[in-house]
Amino acid sequence: MRLHLATDAGKEITKKVGLVYQLNIAPKVRLTSSRNLPLTTLLKLGVDEEIFVVDLKKGEVTKGPYAGKPDATFSFTDNDFLGIATGKTNPQIAFIRGAIKIKGSISAAQKFTPDIFPKPAKL
Repeated sequence: MRLHLATDAGKEITKKVGLVYQLNIAPKVRLTSSRNLPLTTLLKLGVDEEIFVVDLKKGEVTKGPYAGKPDATFSFTDNDFLGIATGKTNPQIAFIRGAIKIKGSISAAQKFTPDIFPKPAKL
């Protein structure tokens, strides 16, 4: 993402969007059963989240919470984040499904589209 924002396409997105997004990404959580049942892997929002800031005012990505108030904060699982970042999942549909939680400006959140992310490389 950092490399993408340094390209001409990334600079154009920075000019076009000009917002700050905070991404709270929840990893997989392993749970064990009290009756010796197999382990279950769950994805739970709000637990041990990795936090990243995509600052499209400055054109940079940083790890950790934003020092001020971001325009929109997204909380989602790592699988949902990958789906959105690769363009396989529409962020608005994911929100309707309840896969994404949003805090902040809804109009800013609507500008959070797969166009922000670099296109996946074809192998």
